[in-house]
Amino acid sequence: MTKLFSYIQLIRLNKPIGIWLFLWPTLWALWLAEGGVPPFKVILVFIAGVVVMRSLGCVINDLCDRNFDGQVKRTKNRPLIIGSVTPRQAIGLFFLLSILAGYLALQLNLLALLIAVVVFLLALFYPLTKRWTYFPQFFLGACVAGAVPMAFAMIQNQLPVQAGWVYLAALLWPVAYDTLYAMADRPDDIKIGIKSTALLWGSLDRFFLAILQVSIIGLLVVIGLVFSLTLPYYLSIGGAALLFTRQQILIKGREPAACFKAFLESHWVGLAVFIGIFLSDFIN
Repeated sequence: MTKLFSYIQLIRLNKPIGIWLFLWPTLWALWLAEGGVPPFKVILVFIAGVVVMRSLGCVINDLCDRNFDGQVKRTKNRPLIIGSVTPRQAIGLFFLLSILAGYLALQLNLLALLIAVVVFLLALFYPLTKRWTYFPQFFLGACVAGAVPMAFAMIQNQLPVQAGWVYLAALLWPVAYDTLYAMADRPDDIKIGIKSTALLWGSLDRFFLAILQVSIIGLLVVIGLVFSLTLPYYLSIGGAALLFTRQQILIKGREPAACFKAFLESHWVGLAVFIGIFLSDFIN
């Protein structure tokens, strides 16, 4: 049981916040592509895909960062650092998850499958980006937003122009919440040489974060217009705007704990938007 829990810790199933953050844009896209409730099997495949890909990402990240995580307070007790899981075992788990991901990918049509391959390669590459660029958050955004074209391809077997607006919103939102995450880790990242938007923007971090948040709200409004969504959706955007405002208040002093709390609350934004999309289908 101890070893099993170590594996659970490695893929972060004990910390499902990452699953929620990946899941909400996926569900936005599925519902918008269908114009209502998608087929149940498609929903299950995409939810399982989110869980597996997020787990894969955690394993890859911890393998790449195992020489750094021991120097960071928040990550010093991860399984690869304390030795409860060995690098060889982590690699074995990576291949097992990859097989699972491959099986799920085979449930997709050809267009969605091709996009899934690109997203998988991005996920492999992402952990290395914080070594050589100050914009790893944008690479994360590309990984998360990759579910959007996959969803439209699966439901419609094409990539309509309207999907581009959803993709942009799903791309910028992870940049915003992962910047909050990086703000919480800033002292340790400076020490070990990890790059991020939080370090690049310095004292202007809240300003650029606000630009991102306003841009996301603007994109969500455009999505509502393009997909002819109704009042519940626009109310949900108002809720998202209030949640962004709360985050700005929380991080005013830039205390790491407050920044991390703001990050943890980010998934409520995605939930609010999804509720608006879901209810919009019932009120025309």
